[in-house]
Amino acid sequence: MTDEGDERKVPDELAALDAELRRAERRAEHRIDPGPSALVVSVAMLVLIGSLMLPWTGSVQGWEVLAGLAPLGLLPPLFAGTSLAFGLVCSALALAVRWFGLAWLAAVGCGFSVVTGVWAIWSRQVGVPAGGTGAGIGLVLAVLAVLVLAGAWVRIATRR
Repeated sequence: MTDEGDERKVPDELAALDAELRRAERRAEHRIDPGPSALVVSVAMLVLIGSLMLPWTGSVQGWEVLAGLAPLGLLPPLFAGTSLAFGLVCSALALAVRWFGLAWLAAVGCGFSVVTGVWAIWSRQVGVPAGGTGAGIGLVLAVLAVLVLAGAWVRIATRR
């Protein structure tokens, strides 16, 4: 008479294989595949970097706003910081490590950055009648680049 417990026992090799497959499944659940959208993200990141070299208002360039060298109020430096943090750093990390959480962080952060960018443009337009300078091509280009990044990251993050 055979013992049923011996018949149902899984060999150690199969148990190890099952554990390895479960670990691989958990890793795959937390990863993204940006596919062709990675090119869109990369180009938008390059445009965002280029916009830092262009004038954001008057003769003040984007990198000067980011460094705090020009007294422009709160909104343009806030947009410069959020666009750098989410549009460049978080996007680069999300493309490099392909983590699902970083893709969502980039999507939400770029969305927040779009809002602060539109407010930054608005803040520059409000000061124009009082002798201030309006929004420059660099600021508008940066907002458009972050808008494209937000859309691309939402599309990538919701694809899985």
